[in-house]
Amino acid sequence: MRFMHVKLNLSFAILLSLLALNGCGSAVKPCIVPLPQKVEVRSGNFQLNNQTKIAVDSASDETGRYLAAQLLRLSGQQIQVQQQSSVGTAKGNIVLTKNAKAGLGPEGYELSVTADSVTIRAAEPAGLFYGIQSLLQLIPPQSSNGTPAVAKDPQIPCVEIEDQPRFKWRGLMLDVSRHFFNKEEVKQLLDAMVVYKLNTFHWHLTDDQSWRVEIKKYPRLTEVGAWRKSVGFGLDPKSTTSYGPDGRYGGFYTQDDIREVVAYAKARHITIVPEIEMPGHSSAALAAYPQLSCTGGPFTPDLPGGIFDGVYCAGNDESFSFLQDVLSEVFELFPGKYVHIGGDEVLTNNWHNCVKCQARLKQEGLKKDIELESYFIRRMEKFINSRHRNVIGWSEIREGGLAENAAIMDWVGGAVEAATAGHDVVMSPLDDCYFDHYQSRDHSTEPHAIGGYLPLEQVYAFEPMPAKLPAQFQWHILGAQANVWTEYMPNFKHVQYMVFPRICALAEVVWSPKSLRDWNDFQQRMQPQYPRLDALGINYRHPAGMISQAKRTQ
Repeated sequence: MRFMHVKLNLSFAILLSLLALNGCGSAVKPCIVPLPQKVEVRSGNFQLNNQTKIAVDSASDETGRYLAAQLLRLSGQQIQVQQQSSVGTAKGNIVLTKNAKAGLGPEGYELSVTADSVTIRAAEPAGLFYGIQSLLQLIPPQSSNGTPAVAKDPQIPCVEIEDQPRFKWRGLMLDVSRHFFNKEEVKQLLDAMVVYKLNTFHWHLTDDQSWRVEIKKYPRLTEVGAWRKSVGFGLDPKSTTSYGPDGRYGGFYTQDDIREVVAYAKARHITIVPEIEMPGHSSAALAAYPQLSCTGGPFTPDLPGGIFDGVYCAGNDESFSFLQDVLSEVFELFPGKYVHIGGDEVLTNNWHNCVKCQARLKQEGLKKDIELESYFIRRMEKFINSRHRNVIGWSEIREGGLAENAAIMDWVGGAVEAATAGHDVVMSPLDDCYFDHYQSRDHSTEPHAIGGYLPLEQVYAFEPMPAKLPAQFQWHILGAQANVWTEYMPNFKHVQYMVFPRICALAEVVWSPKSLRDWNDFQQRMQPQYPRLDALGINYRHPAGMISQAKRTQ
């Protein structure tokens, strides 16, 4: 399937521009998403023109060049980046400086726009970067024949902003194992994430259906595990273009591809968390190396075969040495603190019938088959910790006892128990954060989805901090993320439609103070965001009641 990107009509786009120019129709705050912590609107405007310069020091030079590139994209103006000593005066210029007030934290910033100058202050480069995102959103979108653009020499309204995030984990997960999206598509998603100050990209690289990351020591993981006979999931074969020369569906990222994307993300202050599934959801790996299973196979990444048998043998030491070898290469590619090991939906029937697994159960003094999962995770955690990384996994890694230093990603419960036991938690509950769910109860107006119903307003109403969690443990709630499972998303336009604008709502939930959350105000501030998304080439869902919805097409 493909999706019509329904364009804003001319009159609607003009309306959005007027709203943006007039502070969303409000004298209180400008149209920035997520809403800053403190905003003071003042009279007057700063005139951006080709005489404007971006004044930087050595620490902010890269950030200044990013700003110049964005201003070129938005206005067509080539703004020079110069060292502050060369600029001489702030008047008429944009100044990036680390001379910030105490207490802003590593991602906080101050943004001051006067008629004479623009100044962004932050203690760290990430704060300067997020100040830039707010500055760019102050530039009002214009309309030219229905195509989003920015007026020449745009005016930026005078404001004083002091801002920092509520949570430090502000994430989005993309499943590329059910359906493959190339590195340029991933980069486009990263570019859209930073507009809304998201800082964590969870890359779900392996599952039953496919293995997507090149591992030099085990080439069959991508030679065999990255491909299947068809697009699967009952979808139209023409709904995707991800086919190899032999007609098989799939693809994978070379290690050079991974390095390129990781560097691209780092430049945008996004940390990538790779997910390598274990001990379940592993049919693609076992199709390549069946000796790592309890049964010896056969396995296939094709659908639906192999799903229920896709579990590494917990009684076979080779399973652990294999995964250690895999993770050793993964660590070289991903420098972040966390590696996600999955751990969800592990079916123990093979373990129950396996002589090696039952011997391991007895040897370790365990009583139930499910306790083998805890043994498996704990054993892998020791290796992961020895490489100075931390484990994070889905809610189920709590079953049989949570590994000592592990964090959980809570999708079906357990956050309160984990946090009070001293474990860090990322909130990602099924009802509020699963963007594979429908956005309307009228499915005839929507592209095919896995089920459920998650409208924009419900995402905005989501509260990451569990109500029953005592105050002294609340610091263990790192933040929240949206999950994009792609069983029914065979092309990137479909992914974008499911993500936007719901991710804008979640971005505000995890960045802005809870006390400032206001659904009607958010809707108003979102109006100029739609032409911004148009300019980024994002296929998004228009909110119901505004204009006709994008529909599924063949």
